[in-house]
Amino acid sequence: MRILHTSDWHLGRTFHGRVLDDAQATFAEHLIELVEAEHVDAVVISGDVYDRAIPPAAAVSLLDDTLCRLADRTRVVLTSGNHDSAQRLGFAADLLREGLDLRVRVADVDRPVIIPDAAGGPGLYVYALPYLDPDAARVSLPGLLAERIGEPADGHALLPRSHEAVVSGALRLVAHDLASRRANDQAKVPALVLAHAFVVGGQASPESERDIRVGGIDSVPAGVFTTLGGSPLAAASGGLDYVALGHLHRPQELHAPASPRLVYSGSPLPFSFPEADTAKSSVLLELDTSGVTRLERIPTPTPYRPITLRGTLEELLAPANAAHATDWVRVELTGPMPSGTMARLKDRFSNLLAFSHARPEREQRETIIISRTSDPVEVADRFLAEMLGDDPSPAQHAIMSAAYDAVRSRTNSKEER
Repeated sequence: MRILHTSDWHLGRTFHGRVLDDAQATFAEHLIELVEAEHVDAVVISGDVYDRAIPPAAAVSLLDDTLCRLADRTRVVLTSGNHDSAQRLGFAADLLREGLDLRVRVADVDRPVIIPDAAGGPGLYVYALPYLDPDAARVSLPGLLAERIGEPADGHALLPRSHEAVVSGALRLVAHDLASRRANDQAKVPALVLAHAFVVGGQASPESERDIRVGGIDSVPAGVFTTLGGSPLAAASGGLDYVALGHLHRPQELHAPASPRLVYSGSPLPFSFPEADTAKSSVLLELDTSGVTRLERIPTPTPYRPITLRGTLEELLAPANAAHATDWVRVELTGPMPSGTMARLKDRFSNLLAFSHARPEREQRETIIISRTSDPVEVADRFLAEMLGDDPSPAQHAIMSAAYDAVRSRTNSKEER
């Protein structure tokens, strides 16, 4: 089986005010071409297809078009993330076209999508875990665990309020179903789980992901995917072969003893300046009865290039930075900030999206003592020197002096009346 794993599209997101619709449409075209070129048996999408619960109309239109085109070419399994509204994303899921499965309900976590092999038999079991909000899932899971696998129900007892507890509960349901299916299979059918969670050991991307901390606990130990949530049927089930993770935007694989392949595809586009040096990709993998036999990261196209430039004004405007004239730029200015700095930077970098100024540290800050006899213009000059790291220019001094004279003249005129 050849599977394409992707996640965290965040359709509708902006980058420091820049709309990403065109860049996300470029990724969608790339994905469709990849499915055709690689003869992919299924695309699995591990949540956060939208950037917010109520996405803009353009994002809904792009997702609709992309899913329809993918479903014309292969099987698609999609689950919700913490940015998505599961109810809105899963609306009319039971009425969707053949080949497109939207899994957003907790009650469906142990009901796999079965990807057929070349002979028409089961080729892969895909269990889709949506983002499990602890406050809701700790209420709904105990009844399912009692009904389906006979876990003792202690009245109205709830699961602990953590991601580990609710993901473990869902995986125990998966273990029960998987053990039952594999007991009747003539040959081992590989199993894949989609999960949207922060797994311990994963590396986040600064300024990119939304915090999913609940009750101070936001992570899931990697071991729960090995033990299937502590299920007594973990060994009998044969275990998982691949966990298609979503939530973290940095592509990475986590390693734990005797664990299945735990892989974050990462987001297809950079959503923050710190992500500029992270290569974005989708994961193409192959599985057979022995598990994962091949795993390859396929780079995704990025129509824009975010970059952070740091230095004095002279360093930033140097010829060496001319290559970044059309990049999406964040400037961190050090040293003095003379008059006209922003205008000069915007003239050099047409896509200047973020700016900060690190004022030079002085060995000893000047203490400005103000009295009734102090010259207001002199006080303003000394304040500007302290804030900008350099003495005000003659033009800046003239502006402050003229402003003071205008206020003083107006005040005197009122007093004379």
